[in-house]
Formats: sequence, structure tokens, C-alpha cells
Amino acid sequence: MIEDIKTEAGERMEKSLDALSHNFNKIRTGRAHPSLLDGIKIDYYGSLTPLNQVANVNVEDARTLSLTAWDKSMIPAIEKAIMKSDLGLNPATAGEVMRIPMPMLTEETRKGFIRQARHEAESARVSVRNARRDAMAMLKEMVKDKEIGEDDERRGQEAVQKLTDAYVAKVEKLLGSKEADLMEI
Repeated sequence: MIEDIKTEAGERMEKSLDALSHNFNKIRTGRAHPSLLDGIKIDYYGSLTPLNQVANVNVEDARTLSLTAWDKSMIPAIEKAIMKSDLGLNPATAGEVMRIPMPMLTEETRKGFIRQARHEAESARVSVRNARRDAMAMLKEMVKDKEIGEDDERRGQEAVQKLTDAYVAKVEKLLGSKEADLMEI
């Protein structure tokens, strides 16, 4: 039973880490990568559709994305959605192909993105700690119901704490690599 609690807590912590990675992909660095546009939704005949379902996004070079819409009539809507996004991108349409140059990051924007990355990392740490809190509460409940003894509870709490420490360290490692990536010129 203690293993089940530990496993469940580990799964929740892993989901927090996955969400952090996904959120870090939305923070743009100086380099172009298709996942940067993952959060953009297009009004496709009355329904909001992810950009990657209405167009093909490729990396043209280190600083440029190219986008080819499957439905040519959607190009203006795609262009409008990209400009409305908070990514600060200005697409240039040339016929059927849309090119999206990545502007150079100024020191001010880099610091803003680092603040955003730190905020996302803090949210992930809070989520990991919430998983720990819930696991600890389950252990206390099991002792209260006399399903396990206090020694087993203490061992379970130590195991959950070690798991929490490991996931917080992973969050710190991801944050460190994202900060280094953002500060790279």
C-alpha cells in the first residue's frame, strides 16, 4: 500500500515535469524550432484548431521557420494568429510559403524570458510539493485507520521525501539548462 502511494506521487511529479518541459518549449530562445508555435490556435471554419493541424511547420535555418498551409485560404488567418500570439513574431508571406524570422533577443527580453522560465519552474516545484503533501496525508490517514504502523509511516514519508527531492532537482536542472539556452547569444 505504501508503494502504491509512492508510485502515485511519482506519477504526479512526472506529470509536473512534463508540463514544465512543455511550458519551456513555449518560451522562445534565439533559435527556431517548430514546437515554438504549438500553442497557437487558428479559427478554422468556426473551430479553434492547433496550427500544426492546418499547416506544415519546418525549420528553414537556425533563425527562420517556414510554414506551408494545407488550405491556401487559411494563410491570412494563420498570419493573424501568429501576430496576435505573445511570441513577438512577424511572419512574411511569399505566395504559398510563410517565413517566420526569429528576431534577435535583446538583453531585456532575455531577462524577461528568464523570469518567465523561473516562474514556470516555481509552479512545477509547487506541483511536486503538492503531490508530496497529498502522499503524506494518505500515509497519515492509513496510520489513523490502523492500516500501517508509525514506523511504516515514517519509512513511507522518507521515501516520498527522497522522491520529492529528486524531482525538485530535475526541475532545477531543466531551469538551469533553459537559462543557459536563453543567455546564449
